[in-house]
Amino acid sequence: MNNLKTILMASTATILAGSIAFAQSEGGTELEVTHWWTSGGEAAAVSRLAEEFEANTDNTWVDGAIAGSGGTARPIIISRIIGGDPMGATQLNHGQQAAELIEAGLMTDLTDLAEEEGWRDFVNPTSLLDACTLDGRIYCAPVNIHSAQWLWLSRDAYESAGLDVPNNWDEFVETAPQLREAGLQPLAMGQQGWQQSLAFGAIAIGVAGLDAWRAVNVDKDTEVAMGPEYTAVWEAVANAREFARGSNVQDWNQATNMVITDSAGAQIMGDWAQGEFAVAGETAGEDYECLPGLGLNAVLDTGGDAFYFPLVEDEAVKAAQMELASTLMSPETQVAFNLAKGSLPVRGDVDMSTANACMQKGLEILGDGNILPSGDINFSADIQTQIEDLMAEFWAGDMSAADAQQRYADLVGQAD
Repeated sequence: MNNLKTILMASTATILAGSIAFAQSEGGTELEVTHWWTSGGEAAAVSRLAEEFEANTDNTWVDGAIAGSGGTARPIIISRIIGGDPMGATQLNHGQQAAELIEAGLMTDLTDLAEEEGWRDFVNPTSLLDACTLDGRIYCAPVNIHSAQWLWLSRDAYESAGLDVPNNWDEFVETAPQLREAGLQPLAMGQQGWQQSLAFGAIAIGVAGLDAWRAVNVDKDTEVAMGPEYTAVWEAVANAREFARGSNVQDWNQATNMVITDSAGAQIMGDWAQGEFAVAGETAGEDYECLPGLGLNAVLDTGGDAFYFPLVEDEAVKAAQMELASTLMSPETQVAFNLAKGSLPVRGDVDMSTANACMQKGLEILGDGNILPSGDINFSADIQTQIEDLMAEFWAGDMSAADAQQRYADLVGQAD
């Protein structure tokens, strides 16, 4: 469990905001729920989860929001669990992030509840539930499907520059210099490795193609990672780095706001950006455009969020945990939460007819089965962190595409 020790050391300099221990209250239990959903759109979405939980049970949702990204929050969450101060429930990404906690016997087994409610009958794709499963037992409740391969475009930015809105990444590349000449930021990009890694992955799928992407990300093929397909990827990312010069913001939602306010032409970001557009009163297809797969490959990865329930002794808390897990998977919660979040539901049997134009694109791709496993499933947290560190170094400096490709291929070769 060396990774957990590293995480503990990293967490000492970070403060958890709003941590409140769960306690018995009249008629129910106060259940502390930790998460890192703190942007405007995210806060609106998580409030729907709290509303559904309190409306359908006698319990109280005690919000334990942690400011910052998942990279900031996860060390805090994990250190509390292994340090004997567990919360009632916590957001993590479904995949490998909780594997060591499960192996250490620190997470609650949800298998009986999942079988009783038939989760495997309605979770779509079933790989989402597989990502919550270890040694045949289910340890989390997946709540959404998030995909990272989206290009978000400001219609007003392009119209003010006298340009047509691009239909794909190649057209964006052609128009980027003209946006710069018009005094606009071509590509909005937050200065964090995970955002830059996300952009790299999206560009890789578009430029290298699905076969090469699978060879590298699923099969861990270092020859392909060093081959011509990925050479083209790194050259494209080097171009994107130039388009992002001058995007002096830190957080992803600040970069999204540059598109919302029409000061930037585009952003590569996951579908959670839709929550920010919604809070700003923007309408898909009128104020902004969205291109899944960067308009080059109509595929989506199946990343997303899940809730895990740390093992506790208090029987009342245990009962509240099961009630929250059940609520998260209910049709009503799935619709309410995902409409606000901009993500897709994990249930394949709910009515999403009121979803906006961008969500409908995602639902169509999901329905066609054009999906890929996410990075949280493909790579361990340690390898992902090293890739993000490489991306941060590359985007912030002048590292050559060839040097970056070699370092990336080396990391792929070290992956499990």
